[in-house]
Amino acid sequence: MLDKLQAIEEKYEQLDKELLEVGSNYQRAGEINKERVDLEPLVIKSREYRQAMKSLEQARAMIISENDAELIALAKADVDELTPKIEALEKEIRGLLVPKDPRDDRNVIFEIRAGAGGDEAAIFAADLFRMYTRYAEGKRWKLEAMSESAIGVGGYKEVIFEVKGKGAYSKLKYESGVHRVQRVPTTESQGRIHTSTATVTVLAEVDDVEVDIPESDIVIEVYRSSGAGGQNVQKNSTAVRLYHKPTGMIVTCQDERSQLQNKLRALSILRARLYEIEEQKRRAELEADRRSQVGSGDRSEKIRTYNYPQNRVTDHRIGYSSYNLPAVLDGAIDQFIDQLSTQDESERLAATGVDDDE
Repeated sequence: MLDKLQAIEEKYEQLDKELLEVGSNYQRAGEINKERVDLEPLVIKSREYRQAMKSLEQARAMIISENDAELIALAKADVDELTPKIEALEKEIRGLLVPKDPRDDRNVIFEIRAGAGGDEAAIFAADLFRMYTRYAEGKRWKLEAMSESAIGVGGYKEVIFEVKGKGAYSKLKYESGVHRVQRVPTTESQGRIHTSTATVTVLAEVDDVEVDIPESDIVIEVYRSSGAGGQNVQKNSTAVRLYHKPTGMIVTCQDERSQLQNKLRALSILRARLYEIEEQKRRAELEADRRSQVGSGDRSEKIRTYNYPQNRVTDHRIGYSSYNLPAVLDGAIDQFIDQLSTQDESERLAATGVDDDE
């Protein structure tokens, strides 16, 4: 890590020199300054770390070489103060060294689908929807429904919604995968435990310019939205169904009031899905020799189990369990996300050639 920090400091100093020599070439000056600003937080922490390490070495040397009891006591106090400071700086520096995911600050398109288990799976999908709604509320993020397919028992075959807020994708991206519930359904007369699943897909919102979808690639159908009956039934065909011919993907959206709004929503979902497909291909090429559980977006993997009889929620990727299932289902999932983020950061840091033990 020290070698890497030294190289970054040298690069930063070189950029300082180039900035002075660039003259009136303002475009080049802007490019240099942007690179310099990106490196600056790491350089500041690096210099602080080096100074703290130097002070620690001096204090340790004084403890060995000094005969004055008062000076030795002062040196020991310095060691006690500097040791946790250095550990904290190392953690900060490692975090700054990890390559940033450019999507981390984006809004999220969230898709929850009932899996195996019939009505019980649909009810579990609704439970997950509520959990993420509570989590978003706790973060003061905005949640907007995009599409839903409800069933009469209070569940969802599918629910798609958008979460808007700073850092939404950086937190919620770890929720992609198969979630499993083990509990006795209310309809079970003999008290047998059933296992059901729901699939969660988390997509970063994508700008129009990032994914171009030719009009010739899509077929658009319109139909009447399903309403609550009476005066609420839509008399016009405002719901939209998109069919993407190259991939065979179908996207429906009916929650907006106008056909145009539903079309734009459906295109947004399709664009995010296509972008995710390309991202997965790119990651597979870059990490062919290092299959990562965290952040891989592997939809086939059972990532978390919600066990009602044991009041336990276990995330299988990190081997961590919480024994307060009601709190988790009420949105208390940061305990999982924080550990997943730490593991992801550690793996990505290792991929850069900087070992945690250095």
